[in-house]
Order: sequence, then C-alpha cells, then structure tokens
Amino acid sequence: MTLTDWELWACAQQVVKQHRAKAPAHVATRIGELAAAGDMDGVEAWKAIAARVDQLMDYRSGRPLSRQ
Repeated sequence: MTLTDWELWACAQQVVKQHRAKAPAHVATRIGELAAAGDMDGVEAWKAIAARVDQLMDYRSGRPLSRQ
C-alpha cells in the first residue's frame, strides 16, 4: 500500500509532535528496524516521512518550526 502525499505529511507532523527534537533519531531508528526486518516498502515510506520531518525541523534550535 502506497501512502499519499497528505498521509506522509500527516505522519511526519505526528512524529515531530510526539518526539520533538528527537524526531530525526526516531525516524532513523524506525528505518533501521524495518530494514532489518526486510520490509523495504516500509523503509521507502519512512524515508519519505524522514524527508518531510527534515523540512519541519529547525536544526539551529533543535525544535519544530511550528514552535518558533
């Protein structure tokens, strides 16, 4: 099942909301877990989420952009 762009953004926003400054680390861990399990579709979905998380984060402050 392929996620829509809207669903990917919703996932990314939820990850940032839940994990805040640790969101990128959470995404990297999840990608590693899925890769180890051989779930390449999951890896691709989480890579797309990672790209969106990256756009939602401000790495100068370590906070989500919505909190500035």
